[in-house]
Amino acid sequence: MTRPSVTAVVPAHARPEELRRVIRAIRDQDYDGALDVVVVFDRAEPDLSLVEEGERPVRVLENTRTPGLAGARNTGVLAAEGELVAFCDDDDYWLAHKLDRQVTLVELDPAAVMVSSGIFIDNHGRSTPRTTSTPYATHAMLRRSRLSMLHSSTFVFRRQALIHDIGLVDEGLPGSQSEDWDLLLRASTLHPVLVVVEPLVTVTWGQKSFFRHDWPTKIASNQYLLEKHDDVRKDRVGAARLMGKIAFAQACLGQRGAAWQWAARTVLADPRQWRGPLAAAAAVHPRVGRTVLDTLNKRGRGV
Repeated sequence: MTRPSVTAVVPAHARPEELRRVIRAIRDQDYDGALDVVVVFDRAEPDLSLVEEGERPVRVLENTRTPGLAGARNTGVLAAEGELVAFCDDDDYWLAHKLDRQVTLVELDPAAVMVSSGIFIDNHGRSTPRTTSTPYATHAMLRRSRLSMLHSSTFVFRRQALIHDIGLVDEGLPGSQSEDWDLLLRASTLHPVLVVVEPLVTVTWGQKSFFRHDWPTKIASNQYLLEKHDDVRKDRVGAARLMGKIAFAQACLGQRGAAWQWAARTVLADPRQWRGPLAAAAAVHPRVGRTVLDTLNKRGRGV
């Protein structure tokens, strides 16, 4: 039986060495179906030396939509020719059996619209596995938790479902931050997101991240998502998680009053949400926030 064809979409900006490693890992997949790669350069000169012909071709495009990650992804999705579309960032890389394991799940469930997996987080050479304990993620689960191991570089979609049912990546989301969670929320209203519970992708954390400490964008994106997703806003646990993230970002910016206000809203919504007290403490003692963040990052986690 012929297996579904797959197009891997890779947004690219300014990481040439990492990008070549990404492309090599995709083309080296042990998947026995048709596979091609679309690299979309965003606000950078396209590197045409990456173009490859043959059995697993590589195309190089320029982002023709909104500048940023979301527009670059959408440019690639709309140019894709595969029945399935897979995402990978330009500094992450797939394990050789990634596609085979994920596509097998999609083949077994005709109603599924997307599949994800666990990850390894590489933080300055230290590798930490992040996995789920369940082979699927429901909308109710995602409404209350980011499930951050379900990273965008693990995503595989049915292309037609992504374009017509889930909807393309939201290009209005500030900085395209948390665009992966937004997609998970929308996809999970159609069908639980399938998950290969083992790590299949290495995700790179560290100083080369473009948004690691971009606190204003983190604030704007979380406020945007809080307004966009009515069901999250009405869920006290889900809303408190986002409000706590906003509070912590305000504290890291030195906006003490705003941090305390958001921290208070967080605790009122969900007294168990730890980000509220953390933000309140960080607003007074910024070193507390930095220490906690660095400690969590070393363990493959964030605030």
